[in-house]
Amino acid sequence: MKELHGRKIQSLVRESDCSEAKAKSRSKWWDSHRGRGDVKAVRNEERNLLSVAYKNVVGGRRSSWRVISSIEQKTDTSDKKLRLIKDYREKVESELRSICTTVLELLDKYLIANATNPESKVFYLKMKGDYFRYLAEVACGDDRKQTIDNSQGGYQEAFDISKKEMQPTHPIQLGLALNFSVFYYEILNNPELACTLAKTAFDEAIAELDTLNEDSYKDSTLIMQLLRDNLTLWTSDSAGEECDAAEGAEN
Repeated sequence: MKELHGRKIQSLVRESDCSEAKAKSRSKWWDSHRGRGDVKAVRNEERNLLSVAYKNVVGGRRSSWRVISSIEQKTDTSDKKLRLIKDYREKVESELRSICTTVLELLDKYLIANATNPESKVFYLKMKGDYFRYLAEVACGDDRKQTIDNSQGGYQEAFDISKKEMQPTHPIQLGLALNFSVFYYEILNNPELACTLAKTAFDEAIAELDTLNEDSYKDSTLIMQLLRDNLTLWTSDSAGEECDAAEGAEN
């Protein structure tokens, strides 16, 4: 079992490095422009490029952190490898915080302020909620409370704008509802609110499914399926405690 844990840690290191390498080429444009302070309103393609690049980098760390934390909890305190496991977890946490801080700085200083339409504003505020949520996953004490408040604030502001300005079938609106409901379930431990939010978003989209245009049909229906999957997971009577520990799908 100890050898298996060791191989798992090595695998996580390789996966994390690979994920970062793939994303570096995508984020170079953003880093150079951010350094010059000339990131203004951007096209949808560039906006999506930013999101995917950093999501790939942070996603590897989040996965590694979950696995290594699970291994740490199951490792006997007398095991000499416990120190190594703890050191690696703290390294991953440090990298995760650094990435999230970079993204949040970019959002607050440039992208949210320069968003020229409601769609972009909602997109970036959702990202703000997402990256504070990632920080909340590894935070503790007063720091965690403040991080949770910041995450909820980003999501709520995006949600308020989207309800006024966007169709229920819009993929950005659906993605926001998906991630906001995951926040309620996993961070606030409030399955009732999580399910209410997810079900409302799904039902409203179903009611206006005929308004979907061809360009967004695939993205919207995919997110609707994720909403339904989460509802099934969260409301499952047979899953019991296993359901409480399960991760909800997110956008």
